[in-house]
Amino acid sequence: MHTERAIENLLATGERHAAPETVRTWAAIEDQDAWNSELSGRPIEFWRSCGERLSWSVAPREVLEGGLESARWFGGGRLNATVSCLDRHVATHPDATAYLYLREDGLERSISYRDLLSATNRYANALRADGVKTGDRICIYMPLSLEGIIAMLACARIGAVHSVVYAGLGATALRDRIEDAGADVVIGADLTYRRGKAVDLRTILDDAIEPLEHVRRVVVWRRAASPPAPNARERDWDAYAQGQPDECEPAILDAGAPLFILYTSGTTGKPKGVVMTHGGYLAGASSMLALTTDLTPEDMYWCTSDIGWIVGHSLIVYGALANRYRSIIREGAPDFPTPAAVYEVIEKHRVSKLYTAPTLARMLLRLGAELPAQHDLSSLQAIFCAGEPLNPEAWDFLYNAVGRHGAAVCNQWWQTETGAMMLGFLPTSTIRPDRTGKAFGPMRFDVVAADGSPVPRGAGGLLVIRDPWPHMFAGIWGDPARYQQYFSQVPGAYTAGDVATIDAEGYITVLGRADDVLNVAGHRIATADVESALVSHPACGEAGAIGKPDAIKGEVIKAFVVLRVGQSASEELRAALVAHVRHHLGPIGTPAEIEFVTKLPKTRSGKIMRRLLKAQEAGLDLGDTTTLEE
Repeated sequence: MHTERAIENLLATGERHAAPETVRTWAAIEDQDAWNSELSGRPIEFWRSCGERLSWSVAPREVLEGGLESARWFGGGRLNATVSCLDRHVATHPDATAYLYLREDGLERSISYRDLLSATNRYANALRADGVKTGDRICIYMPLSLEGIIAMLACARIGAVHSVVYAGLGATALRDRIEDAGADVVIGADLTYRRGKAVDLRTILDDAIEPLEHVRRVVVWRRAASPPAPNARERDWDAYAQGQPDECEPAILDAGAPLFILYTSGTTGKPKGVVMTHGGYLAGASSMLALTTDLTPEDMYWCTSDIGWIVGHSLIVYGALANRYRSIIREGAPDFPTPAAVYEVIEKHRVSKLYTAPTLARMLLRLGAELPAQHDLSSLQAIFCAGEPLNPEAWDFLYNAVGRHGAAVCNQWWQTETGAMMLGFLPTSTIRPDRTGKAFGPMRFDVVAADGSPVPRGAGGLLVIRDPWPHMFAGIWGDPARYQQYFSQVPGAYTAGDVATIDAEGYITVLGRADDVLNVAGHRIATADVESALVSHPACGEAGAIGKPDAIKGEVIKAFVVLRVGQSASEELRAALVAHVRHHLGPIGTPAEIEFVTKLPKTRSGKIMRRLLKAQEAGLDLGDTTTLEE
């Protein structure tokens, strides 16, 4: 990134919205600033209390040993994550619902904590009987389903390290991740469902593993009407665990033992396997989920993510189960079989807490306010968003059209490497839609220049974290040097790779990835500002902005715009959008070009692939597109 000038934050609406009155009847933390101030003086005591939320076979002797780049959490402690997620709840609430599984064709299934533990144990026993040992790696290529979650938990039960790959990534991406993890067992599925079609996963699975001689076993969940006969190393999912007992003694492991490897998406080059642990990760992720959302086991909770991403690991599986939540999972497209599918689920199942991504919020915005107005969404108490910057217009839509002023709409920021939410707004906070929020608890953030020097308040720079936290990643699988790079760019800090500002009141605004900063006539501005300004126009549903080389200015801005339903492209609209951005951001943020498109290239987790827009514009090779959404 360019370092000669600070990044300019051009978009500031000044809006402030007090929390809805009803929030204070269910939210525990009344004042985020007071909470942060109290915990900043005793971080170790706070993290100790997070560890005490788990079930330990041997209690830890220490909370934290080592520094930021060498942190070891809950040393001396021994446990298995599945005991905190399953066994202790079965002992007290065996019939409580763990998951309500929905499919876009209307199929519904639910499973209790008792039945989830039994299924987990049967598959754990099957893996043990098949020679899987503690520390072995297993790759899981499954759609969002009860079977996918059971596969994850079965691995954890016996101390095997799972690596979930989003079902739908291509064969090369899957093969690279299997090879990097050294997995000799793969659990997959033959198909998933999306937009009314059965999507073939079997061909991808076969292509990925065909040349991998070290893969000795492939377990396939078969849903096709006429599945092919299994080959020598293949086993059927149902037959694999048939006859296995529904009790399985969990492997008791050191707190720092790896629980899973998760490969970050949307990048080029060698896959980067983030490692999370049974102890620190589970303590931090489950605690931060509970404390920042005020979810309870009585809530009907829907997280719209997938088990292939960190949000799915932390908020659908491990964090949710450790807190005994009742979760909805839905396999399929969020706007199928009708554009109102999201609202139909909320209405039918009386969803009280929704955790989703800005990309879904913008999709709903694009479809218009008429759809939510046709549904009873009064059960909603809170909507939480994370994944990329949530622009103010999308926040307004969620607050006004979906939540109807009665639901808190809270932005959050975190990453695969951070394991769980790190900053944002609590439900009781006064919301600034043009800000990402403030730190959660004892997290200590800073914004610095590329050389680590301080930048003035309000100026943009690199977002860094100064102190360790238990749910932070414990390494990069097989690549310790790559892990250390996170801590070497700015000495004494973790560098997030995002650019941000901190204003005089302590509000942090995450502006996007450092690689997405535009440099226009010496002004360094974030793509998020340009995109947010565009989406604030009533005709614009989504926008992606890139920089194009320019002989005079160095770079000029080109924007790609997806219009809202009912809007049509025209030269008049293009001129109106340019004028609208100029009004909000000034001349330096104004696009030199606007191209109307039907969709933007996104990763499977919903993030705009701006590098792909740049490559297409320049006529260059597109590079690695394995994470591109179809």
